Parts: sequence; C-alpha cells; structure tokens
Amino acid sequence: MPETAVKQTHEFKTELRQLLDIIIHSLYTKREIFLRELVSNAADAIDKLRFRALTEPQLVEGDTSYKIKLSVDKSAGTLTISDNGIGMTRDEVMENLGTIARSGTKQFLEKLKASNATNRPELIGQFGVGFYASFMVADRVTVISRSALPDSQAVRWESDGQGTFAVEPAERSSRGTDVILHLRDDAKEFLEEYRLRTVIRQYSDYIEHPIVMDVEVERDKQKITEEQTLNSRKAIWLKNKSEVKEEEYEQFYQAITHDFEKPAKVIHMSAEGTMEFKALLFIPSKRPLDFFWREPKSALQLYIRRVLITHECEELLPTYLRFVKGVVDSSDLPLNVSREMLQHNPMLARIRSNLVNRILKTLEEMKSSEAETYQRFFEQFGSILKEGINADFENRTRIADLLLIESTRTEAGKYTTLVDYVKNMASDQKEIYYLVGETREQLEASPYVETYKAQDKEVLLFTDPIDEFVITTLSEYQGKPLKAIDRGQLEDDAKSEALKEKTKLFQPLLEQLKSKLTEVKEVRLTSRLKDSAACLVADEYGMSAHMERLMKRVGRAEEAPPSKRILELNPEHPLVQAMQKLHETAPADSRVDQIASVLYEQALIAEGSRVKDPAGFAKRINDLIVSGIKV
Repeated sequence: MPETAVKQTHEFKTELRQLLDIIIHSLYTKREIFLRELVSNAADAIDKLRFRALTEPQLVEGDTSYKIKLSVDKSAGTLTISDNGIGMTRDEVMENLGTIARSGTKQFLEKLKASNATNRPELIGQFGVGFYASFMVADRVTVISRSALPDSQAVRWESDGQGTFAVEPAERSSRGTDVILHLRDDAKEFLEEYRLRTVIRQYSDYIEHPIVMDVEVERDKQKITEEQTLNSRKAIWLKNKSEVKEEEYEQFYQAITHDFEKPAKVIHMSAEGTMEFKALLFIPSKRPLDFFWREPKSALQLYIRRVLITHECEELLPTYLRFVKGVVDSSDLPLNVSREMLQHNPMLARIRSNLVNRILKTLEEMKSSEAETYQRFFEQFGSILKEGINADFENRTRIADLLLIESTRTEAGKYTTLVDYVKNMASDQKEIYYLVGETREQLEASPYVETYKAQDKEVLLFTDPIDEFVITTLSEYQGKPLKAIDRGQLEDDAKSEALKEKTKLFQPLLEQLKSKLTEVKEVRLTSRLKDSAACLVADEYGMSAHMERLMKRVGRAEEAPPSKRILELNPEHPLVQAMQKLHETAPADSRVDQIASVLYEQALIAEGSRVKDPAGFAKRINDLIVSGIKV
C-alpha cells in the first residue's frame, strides 16, 4: 500500500504552533469572525472552480448548482461548512493547512502578541490565516476535501490545534470541501439557527453563492425540514447607491479587507454608454499592519458579469493607489478572458483611467472640504501617493496638489500645500525653497534655514524617505523651480560685493583650510549663516548628504559614492573671526588646523551625518577650550 494511502501524523511548523497557541488560549471579543473566514474560503473555492471551468468544462461535469451549506449536529456538537468548489488534493491540503504559506509570519506573531484582544480578529484576517480562526471556537477541526480534478481521491485532515495534524484517505462522493468544527462548550451558541443567521447577514450577505441551511418549519400544522438561503446574494456593487445603507458599505468593506475601522471614503460608481462597468471602492482610514510586507500591486477584485476573475487585478490601478480596496465588475470584457489578455486589453485600460480619475477627484474633494479627514488619510498613505509623481506623468500635477508638507511657517503636526506656498510667496521670489532630512526638529535647527528665517522666506521641510526621489522628478511647480537650500551657492552671495571684499581678506586662511581639509571640495565664505559658524553644501546638481545616507541604508552605496562637498564659513561668527585673527598672526599655529577640523565636523553633525572619529572630535574641542581660545 502506498505511503499516502495510510494515516500520517505531522507536526505543525514552529510559527504555526505559536499562532494556534495564541488563538486557542486568548480571549477574543468577536469570535464569530471564524464563520466569515470559512464562508469566504468556501466562496473563493467556488469562484476558482467557475473561473477554471471557463476553459476546463470537464471540471464541473455539468454540475453548476454552486452553494455553501451550514450543517448543525447538536448531539455531536458539530458545525459543518461545506462547499462544492474546486476542492483540494492531498498535496494542497498539506500546503494550505499545515503551513502559513506567505511571508511575514514572524511579524504577524509579534503583532498578535502585542495587540489587545479587540484588535486580534482584525489581525487574523489581515495576514491570510483565516482558516485557523476555527480554533477560536473548536477544540478539534476536521477537513474532508476532494479535488475537482479527474480521478481525484478525497483526503481527511484533522487536528486539535495542539501541535500536530493527521492526514489520511477519506470518502466524499463529489468535489468540494467540508470543514467540520467540533465546538467547545463555550461556543455552542453557533449551533443555534438564529445565531448563524445573524453572523451570515452581518458578514456574508453580499456573497453571490447561496449560503444554505436545513431549517425546521411548520407547514399545514406539520413540522418539516427545508433548505433555506441565509444571504440575500445581491452583490452590493450592483445596487443603486440610493439602495445601500452606510452600515452595508461598512460590512462589505470589513468582509473584503478584514479591517474593523470605518473606511475614510466610499466610492460607488457606475459607468454606462460606450463602456459599462460598476465599481465599489474604499479608501481606508488607516494603513494595514502588513502593508509594506506585501508585493506592491493593486488590491482591487475584478469581476466579469459577477464571476470573480482575479482577487488582485494589477491592471485596474497603478501601484501608487494600491491602498484603495474594492471590486470592479465589467459587463463588456469577455468572460473567458485570460490573465495574458487582461494585460493588453484596451477596455481595461479605459476602466483604469476612469478609476484613477475618480479616486484623485475624491481625494481632491476630501482635501478641500474634509481637511482633518484628509490629513489623517495622508499621514497613513501619503508616502504611497507620492510614488505617483514618479510613475504617473499624466496626473503628476494633480498628485502634487494633493501633497501635505510641513514648513518653517507651520506648527509641528500642521501642513501647508504647494498651492498655498506659491500663493504666499513674495512677488520677487523666483524659487520654491525646500530642505530634506530625517526629522522636522533636525531641519528646523539646521544652519541652512537661518538666512531664510531671517528674511521671512518659507522653506518646505520634507522628512519622508521617498521625498528626495519625488522632488527630483517634480523639479518645478506652477512654473517655479524647486530649490534645495543645501545645494549650490546662495544667489545673494554671488552678487554681494561686501562678501567679495571679505573673501580677499580671508583668502590665505581659506587656502590653508582647503589644503588641510582634504574631505572638502572647496572652502568659501557665505552670508547663508546667521547663528552657525559653518555648514556643508553640495554642488548645484550634486547628490545631497541625505540622499547618500538613504542609498547606503538600502544597500546601494555603490550607486552613491561619497562626494566632496563645499565648506561654507560665516565671516561674522566669533569663532571664524578668532580663527582668522590667529591665522594672521601665527598661520602655523596648530590651533588653526584644530579649529578647521572642529568646524568641518560640526558641519557634518548639523547636516545629519556622522563624524568618523567622535573621540578625536571631542578631544579637539576640549583642547581648544583648555588653550583659552576666545570665541
């Protein structure tokens, strides 16, 4: 007898054992989500079969009466969720029910352990481990499945969630899957008809396939058992907006996203005429915990005449709008469309253009009329939206209009916009000034902003890692070039006759510093600084220090080799003046070189970079203090 024909016991992988332990031994406030998850899995199995049957009709053998059935056995204490979908082979059972077949498992467990009980149901769904929610209510779970593939044999999977599971051959007369939950004593409420009806209506009412249950009713004073459908089966996106209540939108959103927060905005649209499709889209109010662990692609489900074609249709939305959730249903696309055809279908391109336009319009309306709601949205998804400036040339200006940006004139946690910045510019200001760095606090204290503050000129403060790439692509707004204030020579410096005269006086010192400080490209005087003694600036078109740090952080340092920057000195600062006087009287005094090194290292710290020799830096400062240099 082959090995696969007998019962075999296997151990769960370590991470899955940890997951099950948390599920079984933790208190959940919304245990009923287990039913939502299992019904959704059953619906997915049917959808997969329907899709494959378009090109492989032999899989259904003429049986297209799809349904999901709930069966209660009170004497045995079991609840069974059955479907006649695609089913599973033995290998698929092993893969799907013995492991968590996706990345991020460790991170999921860390979040699960750290979260409180009210947040855990949301986490379960977000990380694609919905089947294991069964162990919230069951002390033993049995799965019997038979694949729709020809000549497939049924297989039984069973576990008590304590660390092992058993797999063996089974009997099932037709394709599909039965999930049998042996309910714990404290979960017997899910054997009651009214409880099951309530949960189905709350979470799964929209599902197209009938969710049925045998119900005892009275007919002509006789009790009979009949099969009743528990869900309305009306796809919510096919209804008129006037027919849909707010709570229905919320329930549908929760069902497809597993997010128990209300969405920030609902977009229910219907296109008719030369192109017909319906869409129900949601802009979330917060970012999912695993958002940055997933592959960046569209999260919209594509239906064609209510047949699910794909859960994540990359062709429906650009990746910078991947935070948008929902469904699109087209009646114009061919039902037997393949994934390859989707990639080159002009109809899909037109649908995509319509969706993008509608989403951007909705965000524009939010920004205009619901400022607080939009700010919360932007704080969650702004860094993703910014990707569109690089990726979507056609809508670049619209996306730029949607940016919220801190500046030297805004309070911490408050924002301005490019529109408002340009509106508030002085008539003689030709450029939009900005600075990129790690934090607002660092940028506000930066020496680069000193002269702009003194002249009451607003500087935009960018602290998002993506900002360097975004601004480089944007380059200008409403005809005004964006100017990094830590690059190039100050325009006033180039024109200042007084600075030119001071440079002549300081020239011997500047030349000595240039020869001493081999790390810099040039040493020059500037009027850029008011309180600080020195700063480092890049060439006009050179790479900033912040960009170099970012490239190193992401492991691409070879693409950003360290570049020499320019050391600018403030001739009005007491320390620079003291160094100049010391150089006039004793150019060979070692303290001149010490001060030069300290000024360079202070400038490094001010720009956010690290000093190569912190101990040496501290010693040089201490030596200067001891030597009695007047500053």
